[in-house]
Amino acid sequence: MKHFRLFLLLSTALCCGSMFGQVMKTADLEKYAKQKYGDKWVDAAMNLSKDLTLDKNQALTYQEVVPAPGKTKSQLYVSLNYWVTATFQDKQAITLNDKDAGCIIVSSTIDGIADHTGTLNRYVVSITPIIRLDIKDEKVRVTYTVQNYDILKAQDAGWIGGLFDNSDNRRNNQNVFSDGKRMKDDKTDRRLYDEQWEIAKHYPFVEKDAQKRTCSKALVMTHAYSNAILDKVEEAIKNGVAGSDDDDW
Repeated sequence: MKHFRLFLLLSTALCCGSMFGQVMKTADLEKYAKQKYGDKWVDAAMNLSKDLTLDKNQALTYQEVVPAPGKTKSQLYVSLNYWVTATFQDKQAITLNDKDAGCIIVSSTIDGIADHTGTLNRYVVSITPIIRLDIKDEKVRVTYTVQNYDILKAQDAGWIGGLFDNSDNRRNNQNVFSDGKRMKDDKTDRRLYDEQWEIAKHYPFVEKDAQKRTCSKALVMTHAYSNAILDKVEEAIKNGVAGSDDDDW
């Protein structure tokens, strides 16, 4: 397991959009990823893979211990509980919140982290990272894990596929895949259905992959999002959520 720390320096990192809670807008995340790793997703994914190791469960896992000198376990718990509650506004996202054990676990789906139109099909990729915060006096261990890509696939909606589509939706000039928000269980179009791809079984961890381009962008964006999470956790530990979360008031 590798330990990573890349600092995310985006002034627009906080937002109030529902897709990423208050962590990052999709456009900002993609802009950061391109600036950091380049806009050639396949090359970027291969370069990243040199420093990435899958864990024993074949999941992509990042872990870091963030020091917090002079802060007690209780103080750190309050700051991080506040940050988690403000960031992940889905009530089901927080799967464990145990003050005594000093552990907070969040599992929140990030819809449309990557969108790729191939030759025949179009894919929208979502992920559901598990974010675990283990809290002790003067330090916090952050673990970020993703095992699968959740795929919304539109058959025959690629660059070539659309040319031969005579469906009512195409004849009526309707974009049945307009914004990546038509996610699970939407059966209004026969070509839309869900798949789940194990990260370990796709590029760059597997060289020959029919979904290489889709998975390349998905990996780079997943990696970039992990850095946004780590950066925001460290900020919450050091400065609190509001920047003035101290006892001097």
